[in-house]
Amino acid sequence: MEFRVFIEPQQGASYTDQLAVAQLAEQLGFAAFFRSDHYVAMSGDGLPGPTDSWVTLGAIARETSRIRLGTLVTSATFRYPGPLAISVAQVDEMSGGRVEFGLGSGWFAKEHQAYAIPFPSVRERFDRLSEQLAIITGLWTTQPGATFDYAGTYYTIADSPALPKPVQRPHPPIIIGGVGAKRTPALAAEYAAEFNLPFAPIDVARTQCRRVADAVSAAGRRADSIVYSCAFVLCVGRDDAEVARRAAVIGRDLAELRSNSPLVGTPAEIVDKLGPWRDLGVRRLYAQVLDLSDLAHLELLAGEVMPQLR
Repeated sequence: MEFRVFIEPQQGASYTDQLAVAQLAEQLGFAAFFRSDHYVAMSGDGLPGPTDSWVTLGAIARETSRIRLGTLVTSATFRYPGPLAISVAQVDEMSGGRVEFGLGSGWFAKEHQAYAIPFPSVRERFDRLSEQLAIITGLWTTQPGATFDYAGTYYTIADSPALPKPVQRPHPPIIIGGVGAKRTPALAAEYAAEFNLPFAPIDVARTQCRRVADAVSAAGRRADSIVYSCAFVLCVGRDDAEVARRAAVIGRDLAELRSNSPLVGTPAEIVDKLGPWRDLGVRRLYAQVLDLSDLAHLELLAGEVMPQLR
């Protein structure tokens, strides 16, 4: 199983905090550094305040050399598809082709209200997501010297030079996730290199992976052309006391954490709990790190858990 680091900087993290985690993750052998794309904290004061995901990743790209970088996930409500395609392509160039692009419909109404971002109905948000995926991939895959046009319900493009191009061809890997029963698997089958299930119990994951696999097959794709991944809260300790201490620091009940995240417990406990997920076909794990000051947390995961599951 491949391990990636996933942080939630809207909860309270400076650029310096994020860079320190990304650089350590690279040193420790994690495959990727991902961050959420949110503008308001879900709890607490969120100080010093939000950081823009693609500005941050562009800067981190210049301060790292191997680790892959991305969002889990950018909200389609936050940006117009043309400028978003430019931003992601630029960061891909700045990183030497290490970007992965998670895109979702958006869900957190409060952050939209706080920063004057329109928040339409669920149906419209999914319609916009679908159009954005078509436009962004269309811009990236248009041959140099040709132009791109698109006529949708929400977005129209005429005679676009479709520049710049990302370094990765045909484009950076796209990540789509969620538990929607119909549209989500269909979009994943059409566009995604990876399907992600964030914080889902294994019975929900099993059902959704089956839906995505069916959609991938119906689209005429090979079963192994899509990677299945999950995101879980990380809370590992050398013994129960250290696990409890880390749970207390992030303000979570240990019993609740243990019941809903296989990345909670001692290293041996975590390796055992990840077995059924590996059997399900999950090959990529995002470890959600909520205390960015506890860098020893990542060192323990990398030293005691990752070698047993590679």
